[in-house]
Amino acid sequence: MLALAALVVSLSIASPYFLTTNNVLNIGVAVALVGVVAAGSTLVMIAGGLDVSVGSTVALAGVSAASVLSSTSSVALAIAAGVVVGGLAGLFNGLIITKLNINPLIATLGTLSVYRGLTFIVSDGVAIGVTEAPFLDIGSGRLAGIPNPLVILLVVFAVLAVVLHATDIGRNVYAIGGNAEAARLAGIRVDRYRTGLYTLNGLLAGLAGVVLTARLGSAQPLAGAGLELDAIAAVVLGGVALAGGIGTIGGTVLGVLVLGVLNNGLTILAIDSFYQYVARGGVLLVAVALDQAGQARRERARARSTPPASARAPSSTDPPGDDGDADRTRAPHLTGG
Repeated sequence: MLALAALVVSLSIASPYFLTTNNVLNIGVAVALVGVVAAGSTLVMIAGGLDVSVGSTVALAGVSAASVLSSTSSVALAIAAGVVVGGLAGLFNGLIITKLNINPLIATLGTLSVYRGLTFIVSDGVAIGVTEAPFLDIGSGRLAGIPNPLVILLVVFAVLAVVLHATDIGRNVYAIGGNAEAARLAGIRVDRYRTGLYTLNGLLAGLAGVVLTARLGSAQPLAGAGLELDAIAAVVLGGVALAGGIGTIGGTVLGVLVLGVLNNGLTILAIDSFYQYVARGGVLLVAVALDQAGQARRERARARSTPPASARAPSSTDPPGDDGDADRTRAPHLTGG
């Protein structure tokens, strides 16, 4: 929150155009894409997962939607195609991670390349133009004066905030991220939850692909390149721990806004785009460094609050002279994986 406030104040002083109504709405539209993707990534990362294939999923969903639209002229079918293709991509990620027990980073690095290749195959390596006005309205229309991409983003954030913070599903997601083995022993179907979260992440990436295609008026095979890094940076900057178990949708909102304000401010100040890449990479490094520092603080706090094993009081059921070591040998403490 302090970082966002400092950015807003600094940019307001540096440029009189920053805090105008039009520019604020432009920021909202600009962050809609990464925001929708980051919302899904938030749940995946809280549960201890990671998905770096979302940028390629966005592109694959976009060309799928545009292809269906060009062949059927049905806006509804095009939207459904984009979202379903994204969901299938997420489902595939979840299945290979849970059933084949592949590390999420390695698995989604592989599917990042697979989905990008499929995008080129579907599009034949060229952009697919979109001319249907109702479809274009998804990216350029307004509802009550608010741009449609921003409306979609707000709805996604609101729904996921309720799911994560006010339902048993959300509590189970936190439990899985905190200690997956303990969650499994408590009766939570960990693999099913993880597969579902990756599927949801894919559905939201598919939705983002539809919105991006509508905004650009075409589906680009290279669309979404690097989007996964922006999403991860926003999520970690918002306080989600890379190790899982910690984070909120509200924090992700702040992380997305920090990135959006930073990019917009650099553009308004006419900073060369090359330096904007440096700035975004720097933000990601800072976010990861802050996460690691927070993880170290939490580990020190747990160490201080946990008494040493030698200090454990003997149990009333222990035989005389037994300090409990035998019990610990017979029943070792379970830790989550």
